[in-house]
Amino acid sequence: MLPARAAQIAEVASTLRVVTDSVRSANERVARFQANAQGDLRSIQEQLLQVAQLTGASQSQLDRLRAEREERNNQTQAAHVAPVPGDTTKVPAGTPPQPAGPGPATLYRLAKEQLERGSHGTARSGFQELLTQYPTSDLAPDAQYYIGESLAAEGNPAAADSVFNLVVTTYPRALRAASALYKHGLFLQKAKRDREARQVFQSVIDKYPRSDEAQLARDQLRPGGA
Repeated sequence: MLPARAAQIAEVASTLRVVTDSVRSANERVARFQANAQGDLRSIQEQLLQVAQLTGASQSQLDRLRAEREERNNQTQAAHVAPVPGDTTKVPAGTPPQPAGPGPATLYRLAKEQLERGSHGTARSGFQELLTQYPTSDLAPDAQYYIGESLAAEGNPAAADSVFNLVVTTYPRALRAASALYKHGLFLQKAKRDREARQVFQSVIDKYPRSDEAQLARDQLRPGGA
């Protein structure tokens, strides 16, 4: 009896050691997985930050390159039509008048730089000059939008909201229209006009379903949102 009992005890002890080793191994695997997951998440976050930084830098660089190309084109055109001292040759009829100042890309770049420096009034004047001189430029929607942003930065949300509404009504197909409409919804939300805000957020989804603002609007419409 005793040898059999001892054998049973030894078998149970051996089984317990196996189970303990298995649990320890499982815990180690879970710990490694969590560490790897945290490392992957950190890596993803760092990559997203780099993408955001590169996107902003790329857009700024594109704005600068476009302005520089515009300035070179203006100089070239001016050289072609500018009268040479002593030359009595008349400029051919139908030659379009040369711009008296910088082009839309240059105005936009200069105004955007002022906005980034916090010179909101100066930036607003630059964007307004762009709209006055080049109302049909493809940069006009952005200029109008950033006028609203400059007003918001100065703590004038009502005036900013009026400008954002103007972007939506004047340039409904522009990329900035989705941002401006979403900003209008946020303005209504802060004013406790929740029903109207939700209608605007739904309008963002309906009119601009593929925009980033559409996803933001969906988040606002979820329980606990607007």
